[in-house]
Amino acid sequence: MLTDRFGRHHDSLRISVTDRCNLRCRYCMPEGKVDFLPRREVLSFEEIERIAALMMRLGVRKMRLTGGEPLLRRGLPVLVARLAALPGLADLGLTTNGLLLAQHAAALYDAGLRRLNVSLDSLDPETFNNLVRDSSGRGLRRVLDGIMEAKRIGFRPIKINAVAISGTTDRELAQLGRLAREWDVEVRFIELMPLDSEGRWMRHSVLSARQIVEALSREVGPLRRRAVSPGDPSPAQEYEFADGCGRIGIIASVTEPFCSRCNRLRIAANGRFRYCLFALEDLDVRALLRSGGTDEEIEHAVRTWVTRKWEGHQINADEFIRPPQPMHVLGG
Repeated sequence: MLTDRFGRHHDSLRISVTDRCNLRCRYCMPEGKVDFLPRREVLSFEEIERIAALMMRLGVRKMRLTGGEPLLRRGLPVLVARLAALPGLADLGLTTNGLLLAQHAAALYDAGLRRLNVSLDSLDPETFNNLVRDSSGRGLRRVLDGIMEAKRIGFRPIKINAVAISGTTDRELAQLGRLAREWDVEVRFIELMPLDSEGRWMRHSVLSARQIVEALSREVGPLRRRAVSPGDPSPAQEYEFADGCGRIGIIASVTEPFCSRCNRLRIAANGRFRYCLFALEDLDVRALLRSGGTDEEIEHAVRTWVTRKWEGHQINADEFIRPPQPMHVLGG
């Protein structure tokens, strides 16, 4: 097992397949020109498959493909099929903004993918367009169509990720809560984190877990906390409505950090290995792969790096330092 000096075991790996995205979400990317990675600097499918297999030898059992927007990566179902075929992999998922989901869902399902997280911060067209800077005006409809197509094909579970922003999300909590009840999906609210590209994040912009629970219970229906297994490393607080219809998840990274039970590791699209989303340092796995490093050498480097993992991100401490890269570079 990949165990750090605080006794945390790491069996979950997030792999970013691209830093490119077809949206410009305000909490993630700048509005203007973005310098994306040259193609040669992005890990190939063969390199991703190799590092995934090595990480499984070290105890990883869950993987999630991210971006940027992963559906922009040409031939993605090929990679999904390769990863899904790895012996011992218990869980393979994908996070997407949903714009291209309707056209790719069938190929992804046929390749072996079953779990989806779809980013959807608003059900109001005007608010959606403003948050993601979508000038076409068709983005929200495309995302909703993609979710419906994925449900029709058979993806389970489908989770909807909504970044919780004070002054915006609080006006739509009831709508999003009813979506969970009516569409048989889990809606997950993620507290706004300081990962914007322009460093404008302020704590008062965070809509807290407590505020979300109170508002949903008041406006939609009473919520009850779902029981979890002892030692469950999931970052989400899980709820369901008291009548059993509809599930809600809340990831309270800011107001109630879950660092003490974190089991996640990340590989960015350029092959940089990170032990925390907010880490200020990383390991260049791509260089090891491309310089002829043996499996044993790469495994040793990864093990050593994991032992350096810090106790927590310290968002709430005066000494907190934002990572120098925005979210689309780090991998969602």
